[in-house]
Amino acid sequence: MTQPEVRTDSVGTVVVAGAANLAIAVAKLIAGVLSGSAAMLSEAVHSVADTTTEVLLYLALRRGARPADARHPFGYGKESYVWAFLAALFTFVAGAGFAITHGVTTILVHEHSGDYLASYVVLAVSFALESISLARAVRQVRAESRRWRTTPRRFLRLTSDTAVKAVFFEDSAALIGLVLAAAGVALSQLTGDELWDGIASVLIGVLLLVVATVLAHSNISLLVGRAVPERLRDEIADEIAGLPAVRRIHTLLTMQLGPSDVLVAAKVDFDDEASGATIEAAADQAERRLTARHPHIRYVFLDPTRTDRPGDDPQPGGPGGTPAG
Repeated sequence: MTQPEVRTDSVGTVVVAGAANLAIAVAKLIAGVLSGSAAMLSEAVHSVADTTTEVLLYLALRRGARPADARHPFGYGKESYVWAFLAALFTFVAGAGFAITHGVTTILVHEHSGDYLASYVVLAVSFALESISLARAVRQVRAESRRWRTTPRRFLRLTSDTAVKAVFFEDSAALIGLVLAAAGVALSQLTGDELWDGIASVLIGVLLLVVATVLAHSNISLLVGRAVPERLRDEIADEIAGLPAVRRIHTLLTMQLGPSDVLVAAKVDFDDEASGATIEAAADQAERRLTARHPHIRYVFLDPTRTDRPGDDPQPGGPGGTPAG
């Protein structure tokens, strides 16, 4: 049985995003200090939060790919979701908290110092760099969605690779945040009222809250033990039901153990005439078929179970007694 490997495509996406965010954070901070813009300072903290997030996502990919051992027989895949959840939490607390607080303060105080030119230059450069990072994430999302024969939108909703999902959402939010910051700075300059700058900062904070909440919810679901998507589950059921010695599937359970690890466990009713050797051969064939068709499937357990006894109805969560094809 193969061991999990670090997803080099996801690592590359995270590294590119982290490098871009670090450079952008420094530029925004300088512009924010020079201009005194609340929206620019909020965007600087936004980029710092994104940079920290990329570091945590890198840890998630590395630590989650460690091989199984005696204390963790199913590997460390779920640890990647812990680090990804911490990344979402950091964005929620640090990024959104600062942006909203600073924005409200600006609305109440209406203070501004410095010129606006630095803000416009940094916003333009930041938009270009964030676009490069987002373009890489989009390419990976499209490639992965084609591999799974689904749409990019559905892939983002169901994927267990929370690293690429986080980069995509954060870079998208970053571009929207830059547009909001530019609008706030421009309106403040045109009207002479810093109210718009403060409102832009608050909106950036709300945007970060939404992104952090979506990512945190996704990671919590995977930490608890989420099943594979329904279409993949149906394909697994068809593969098992298609084995010659199988009469029906009583219960089929699946769980994401990590971004690249899936566990499959099934209670299967075999032919009454099937010998022990036949059942062993069928179980081995099921594992070989499933892992060949779906490399993410790492563990396959079949439990021979009779389903024709009185009162022995299919259990909740099973396929309802899927008959063999």
